Amino acid sequence: MNTKRILVVDDDVQSTRMVKLSLERTGRYEVRELNDPVPTVAVAREFKPDLILLDVCMPGPQGLDVAFQIRADAELQQTPVVFMTSLVSEWEAVGDGTSDGGFHFVAKPARLPRMISCIEKSLNTTWQADEFSIEGKHP
Repeated sequence: MNTKRILVVDDDVQSTRMVKLSLERTGRYEVRELNDPVPTVAVAREFKPDLILLDVCMPGPQGLDVAFQIRADAELQQTPVVFMTSLVSEWEAVGDGTSDGGFHFVAKPARLPRMISCIEKSLNTTWQADEFSIEGKHP
C-alpha cells in the first residue's frame, strides 16, 4: 500500500499528536506535525505532503491566511487543504464538508472515520490552479 503524506498544522500540541497517532495507526499515512502556522509553507515545501490538515483558528496567521499562502505557492497550489475547526459541529460538517472557498473541512474533535473519509475524498479530488482564484476570495 502506498502511504500518503499528511501535514497537520494546529497550535494545540495535544490535537496534532492525537491526529498523528490515529492516522499513522491505520498504516495508510505518514504524518508530520506542526504547531506554529508561520513556517507552514516552508515545511510543506520540504515535506511535500499529499494533503494538509489545517486548523482554522490559531494565534498568528489564521488557517484561511495560511491556505491562501499555500494556494499562492507554485509548488503547493495543487496540494489539497482540509480545515479542522471547532466552529462547526460534526452534524453541521456532515454535508459535503466543503467551504465557500472549495476547501473541505472536518469538525473538531473529529472522529477518525469522519477524518479519514474527508482525507480520502480530498485526495481523490483533482485541484486545478484556475479553479481557485486568490483575488476576490480572501477577506
